[in-house]
Amino acid sequence: MASQTQFLSISLALVAFLFFIRVSADPDMLQDLCVADLSSGIKVNGFPCKDAANITSLDFFSQGIANPGLTNNTFGALVTGANVMTIPGLNTLGVSLARIDYAPGGLNPPHTHPRATEVVYVLEGTLDVGFLTTANKLIAQSLKKGDVFAFPKGLVHFQKNNGRVPASVVAAFNSQLPGTQSLGATLFGSTPPVPDSILAQAFQTSPGTVKHIKTKFQPKK
Repeated sequence: MASQTQFLSISLALVAFLFFIRVSADPDMLQDLCVADLSSGIKVNGFPCKDAANITSLDFFSQGIANPGLTNNTFGALVTGANVMTIPGLNTLGVSLARIDYAPGGLNPPHTHPRATEVVYVLEGTLDVGFLTTANKLIAQSLKKGDVFAFPKGLVHFQKNNGRVPASVVAAFNSQLPGTQSLGATLFGSTPPVPDSILAQAFQTSPGTVKHIKTKFQPKK
């Protein structure tokens, strides 16, 4: 009797666990296509579907990452997205791409993607990359042309071109719109701003130093 009760308890626990996995995963698509209607005022988790009669091949096409982006900016790097905002046909498909170009010395500064894991493939040049676990362990690697590296969902990561020539990668994401939070810009360039006292205490520095750092992240006039 005891063994039957134990078996029943384990069976119920397993069923509950499998049910939890099922309901917490992304649902299957219910139609072939749901091309994003980016002009719609309706707010949903994603975008409402465009009228099927108005769908064309251009909804699934982009040349936006065919050529290197301009890297003459503060960090010497530029991210060019190929996501649902530029390819509406990606709506509900759970995938997107980006091209990242780096000048010599260029940096894609520490940031996170709250909705996606990222995998990069090096097109040209060399990069030093890494991510940080929640245990504050740095996982770092030097990459060359043809190499692939993965950055787990939600973890802080970066890429740096320490070479003497430009570098570029194609990045793949398991989200139609992975989102990006750059740590510096988020903390020191938010609107409204994070109070100086909060940042000073968090980074164990003075409010004056915080004010100085914030000037680096103010919009260019």
